[in-house]
Amino acid sequence: MKTLYIVRHAKSSWDYEGIEDIDRPLKKRGINDAHLVSKFLATTIDKPDVFISSSANRALHTAVIFCDNLKYPLSNLYIRKQLYSFSDGYLVKTVNALDDSFDSAIIFSHDHGINSFVNKFGNKPIPHVSTCGVVGIQFHEKHWKNIKKGKTFMIENPKDHK
Repeated sequence: MKTLYIVRHAKSSWDYEGIEDIDRPLKKRGINDAHLVSKFLATTIDKPDVFISSSANRALHTAVIFCDNLKYPLSNLYIRKQLYSFSDGYLVKTVNALDDSFDSAIIFSHDHGINSFVNKFGNKPIPHVSTCGVVGIQFHEKHWKNIKKGKTFMIENPKDHK
């Protein structure tokens, strides 16, 4: 069995002029939400075998907070520029390419790609994954490249923990 956690980056700021979208930072609310959700996960799930993040500042900062609270070494965090995409294509490719020695993974990415992915591969319709929302899906497969429809077993949102 393979277990996948998909995390939408925490709330980011639009307050900075002249910076590229990829460089937008987290808002204070986003930082607080990332700590809140990752501390909850630290008490409820086994630490995933691998952490992978989009290269966007907001996703990477979210991943760093999760690494800290889940006691995952930052030196082992994988950064994938391809995950800075708003379709699910690179997300699917990233999951399919995971090493089969990993039974679980957590991936930090972006809005539309995540929404498409969790609705395509999970068995519960999710209209919208909130910022810093986490969706857990289990697949009865031995190989990541073979995943099809899985079982959605977790939907966590920051507002559920405030």
